[in-house]
Amino acid sequence: MHTFTRRRFMRSTALATAAAALPSLAAGQPLILDTDIGDDIDDTWAMLLLLRMPALDVQLAVGDFGNALYRARLLAKLLEVTARTDIPIGIGLGKENNPGNQSDWLGNYRLADFPGTLYEDGVQAIIDTVMGSAEPVTLLCLGPVPNIAEALRREPRIADNAHVVGMYGSIDIGYDGEPGAVAEWNVRSDPASLQAVFRAPWNITITPLDTCGLVTLDGERFGTLYCNDDPWLDALMENYAAWLPTSPYMDPDTDPTKTSSTLFDTVAVYLAAERNLVEMKALPLTITDDGYTIIDEQSGRMVDCAIGWKNLDAFKNLLVKTLLA
Repeated sequence: MHTFTRRRFMRSTALATAAAALPSLAAGQPLILDTDIGDDIDDTWAMLLLLRMPALDVQLAVGDFGNALYRARLLAKLLEVTARTDIPIGIGLGKENNPGNQSDWLGNYRLADFPGTLYEDGVQAIIDTVMGSAEPVTLLCLGPVPNIAEALRREPRIADNAHVVGMYGSIDIGYDGEPGAVAEWNVRSDPASLQAVFRAPWNITITPLDTCGLVTLDGERFGTLYCNDDPWLDALMENYAAWLPTSPYMDPDTDPTKTSSTLFDTVAVYLAAERNLVEMKALPLTITDDGYTIIDEQSGRMVDCAIGWKNLDAFKNLLVKTLLA
């Protein structure tokens, strides 16, 4: 195990100062974050990236796929670190508070300590935010989607005022850039919920493993983030170091001071704002009961897919630049 010696994050005036320097998000595209944060570390990278994208106005953050109290606590502490407690938090389905992969960083943080708005029923908060919006809302989905399926069940009309952007599936490429489709985690963990989302009459955009599975940072790019004094990045790197020993798929000799894990969800955040660096293609897709995302010319629904990179290096540079903003 590697010894982690970065400065501990502090709730201090330094945090407020760092956040005050950021551009206002008030004029951005309204967006709800639905995330299984606290399992894979890429959700934490994605959340901090999202908060530094002025084109996107985060109106609600909800933890999804069970263990909802743990996820809500993690969202709350991260929003405090980033001085973004103006963003409400919703508690998703499955009100467990079991230890998770980032519990060492979370410590004894309590939801009662969160100074912002907290909704006990996160699904209803999703419905109310969408139905109350004067313009269409982006549902940024970074994990399995039981919350969204339940929101559709309660109020199907949310599909009239929202569209989905998410990290799902595998078309021609699997994990680690290996050729051939696989049953990707976010799909196979709860295919029934994603099938319900695919049946709804809204636009859906996804980054499958064909694009998002190729994103890692190392060398100068990672070093620039790791060595920065920004308290946001301190919190990110502390979470990464806490998460790394818990990951079943990472090499135990991975050095958290040198390289990232695969940053799948950051591509979904990017697609919520722009698509210039990826090759997009509309594909008729079906979600199978065993978690595959297959091209189905007969009965598939059309989905906008980021099937390849026009310039992966440019995306990595943009990712670093945005996180440093």
